[in-house]
Amino acid sequence: MKSLTEQLSTYKSVHLNHKNIWTHFIGIPLIIWAVALMISSLGFTVTLTELTFHVNLMMVISLVILCYYIILSPQLAVLALLLFGPLIYSALMLSSIDNKWLVALAAFTVGWIFQFIGHGFEKAKPAFIDDLNQLLIGPLFLLAELYFACGGLAQLNKKVTEQALVKRTQFEEKRASS
Repeated sequence: MKSLTEQLSTYKSVHLNHKNIWTHFIGIPLIIWAVALMISSLGFTVTLTELTFHVNLMMVISLVILCYYIILSPQLAVLALLLFGPLIYSALMLSSIDNKWLVALAAFTVGWIFQFIGHGFEKAKPAFIDDLNQLLIGPLFLLAELYFACGGLAQLNKKVTEQALVKRTQFEEKRASS
């Protein structure tokens, strides 16, 4: 498994423009919320002795992603739980509304529009084009950027930025020679 520094530097290499990053602060949460709303009604019921409870797919996916984030960075995982937990919970609470698929599709579309507008500013393709795992790193990148903006994780920020700049230079050279 790639290290946190490697994952974030790959993502940051195509997210160096501040306008692009800001569009991601809108787009990524919208996409997460939309996906949570779309799959919140998919699940199963578990009965253990006298206890019966419903487990939905979003809960399972969220738990797996949170475990992955804990492996990469416990600090960022806690922030993910604090910031994305309520976002996912709100989608779960709205999962019984009429036209939920239409609402989710609209939010999903608007989220991706923000993403692609940002990459227009960046003049670089989204990171997930070359590595689908980067779809999971996007939210973690936003959390890391929050830490960095507040002066936290300074050593990680330095390493990630240095590696990202090297990767971006390689990307630019490859694009120029094509």
